[in-house]
Amino acid sequence: QVQMAESGGGSVQAGGSLRLACTASTRTGRMAWFRRAPGKEREAVASINKSIRTGITYYADSVKGRFTISQDNDKNTVYLEMNDLKPGDTAEYYCAGRRYGVSYEERAWKEEWSYQYWGQGTQVIVAS
Repeated sequence: QVQMAESGGGSVQAGGSLRLACTASTRTGRMAWFRRAPGKEREAVASINKSIRTGITYYADSVKGRFTISQDNDKNTVYLEMNDLKPGDTAEYYCAGRRYGVSYEERAWKEEWSYQYWGQGTQVIVAS
């Protein structure tokens, strides 16, 4: 069974920064971060295609310019650098991974069904 180990969540003041990390127990294809805020549906935040060196990335409009997703393929790890955090970013953040070799059209990057592996989640709380 593939394990997705997340770390880096916590509490921060508005305007602060946090860095999340997710390490997969096996090689994966595209990886992503999703989040679920209290009382809301889970939504895609960012995604990166780990299958290629340059790692094509996608971001939700709400985090563009503030969040950066990156990869370390040697470690099967992706990171989410979150800057200028806002109270609206408060959520449980989940790492997701796609089985290596599986691909879908690019717009599927934000679709939960396109990811086969999921982490347990890490809490991010942003105080105003």
